[in-house]
Amino acid sequence: MKIESQIEKISSFQHLELLANQIVEGFISGMHKSPFHGFSAEFAEHKVYNVGESTKHIDWKLFAKTDRLFTKKFEEETNLRCHLIIDNSSSMHYPKLEDKDNFFQNKIGFSVLASAVLINILKKQRDAVGLSVFSDTYEYYAPEKGSDRHHRMILNALENLLVKPKVQKSTDTITFLHQIAEKLHRRSMIILFTDMFQSDNEVALFNALQHLKHNKHKVVLFHVIDAKTELNFDFDNAPRKFIDMETGEEVTVFADNVKLAYEKGVSSYFKKLALTCAQNKIKYVPVGVSDNFEKILTTYLAEKQNFG
Repeated sequence: MKIESQIEKISSFQHLELLANQIVEGFISGMHKSPFHGFSAEFAEHKVYNVGESTKHIDWKLFAKTDRLFTKKFEEETNLRCHLIIDNSSSMHYPKLEDKDNFFQNKIGFSVLASAVLINILKKQRDAVGLSVFSDTYEYYAPEKGSDRHHRMILNALENLLVKPKVQKSTDTITFLHQIAEKLHRRSMIILFTDMFQSDNEVALFNALQHLKHNKHKVVLFHVIDAKTELNFDFDNAPRKFIDMETGEEVTVFADNVKLAYEKGVSSYFKKLALTCAQNKIKYVPVGVSDNFEKILTTYLAEKQNFG
């Protein structure tokens, strides 16, 4: 079953943990069609064999089932530490949701559910997870731990992002990415969900992203957008009032009059962002709120395999 139909089927459930678990289970059940074929069979107890490692601990029974080499993971081995970061500024609460919409159809809802999905898979693999949330303040911090109680605490913090009344909040991405980087002393995978709508000082912003890589951290940037309107500027040509969600500034324009210039500017910024991330060995992954969560999960698994 495709993940999209999984989401449609269970969209009536409001409990974040249950929804995330259903998405992960649907993904795992389809892994035989993916590059991670066989990995779901022993999700926590095995790791992919890398050429040059000792063959002493290869699980040959699993090789017979999957035709891929895995080695047994032992309890004393250090598991992954993952720190999730969510931008909770006002622009992340776009698009405005109607009563018929699911909570994950705007940027903050998508980021929250994607984070819950990753927490679910980290829990299955017995890995430690932490969380930071920022906007114009450093709203929430939890260090990386692996206990069930810790997972529930973080899920509760994520749910609060969906139920708290929205207030107008700007973004201070640069300040808080530096602060978060200073908090992470042990080597971790850092996963950031943001719409990157702070471009007034691109050099400082890219320096903050680079700071996240200190201590040999691996950084994954999920660039969350509403592709229809923020990338393609898909509006009719009636006069529309556009309001900056963070400053309240308003402008009324005909969409067709600015469409080409807008799309050119956005495309240029996105390309520059992708190039800068590539130059700094940061994994850059654009995701749309209308996408399923398969890109999130496959990116995570691929990056974890390369996190030696």
